[in-house]
Amino acid sequence: MESVSDQIRALNERERRCQRCRLRHTRTQVVVGEGHPRAWLMFIAQAPGREEDRQGRMFLGPSGEVLNRLLRDVGFSREEVYMTNLLKCFLPNCRKPRNDEIEACRIYLDQEIALVNPWLLVPLGYHPTKNILQKYGLAVPNRHDFPGLFGRLMLAGRRKILPLRHPATVVHQSARYDQLKANYKKLHVMAQTCKWYEVCPMRHFYEQGRLNKYWIDRYCHGDWESCVRFQMEERNEPHPDNMLPDGSIDHNL
Repeated sequence: MESVSDQIRALNERERRCQRCRLRHTRTQVVVGEGHPRAWLMFIAQAPGREEDRQGRMFLGPSGEVLNRLLRDVGFSREEVYMTNLLKCFLPNCRKPRNDEIEACRIYLDQEIALVNPWLLVPLGYHPTKNILQKYGLAVPNRHDFPGLFGRLMLAGRRKILPLRHPATVVHQSARYDQLKANYKKLHVMAQTCKWYEVCPMRHFYEQGRLNKYWIDRYCHGDWESCVRFQMEERNEPHPDNMLPDGSIDHNL
């Protein structure tokens, strides 16, 4: 039986021979995904930039430097994550992707997700986030409300989805580095279980079958930093056992 690494390499070869859309005429080369074949975290960007198209690698140039710095600042390295693109070919003049191009390339991203099988998907920017939300049947907000998704954890079955801004927003000065770092810090949070989990009433209610697993996945093993219980515990403020992580009270507990 082929290993995951072998299956990814075979997929990469199919991608490099791809003729599924018009971008085959304008690309220098197909830029395939790279990173740990069993990573828990998968970054999904929109498409290769000019430098990536020239060298055939993910996240090079100024945006790559920003990503490397962000990862380093939140305690990760490129080697322990997996990174790929929604589209594997350069978009002429860095234009927006077209729907038929996204549809043509979707098969490759779907296979990457299935092979690597990360529990956290991190789409970067509008089009990757919209595509991932649609893939998992989640609501896609309008353009005005869309920025509110960045840095907010969502659940889709066993997958967790954390949309983030693309590192290029710092390069283009539409966002500051400290803003991005605050959102990317969520990755460090996701990599750990809440320190209060062992003694938290939520754990006991869940193990007794009285609490929906959503609360455990969304907060205890997810974004525990945004849990109201955690915040009050850190401030040494009293709170009732039947208070849920979002601050609401469940009178059935």
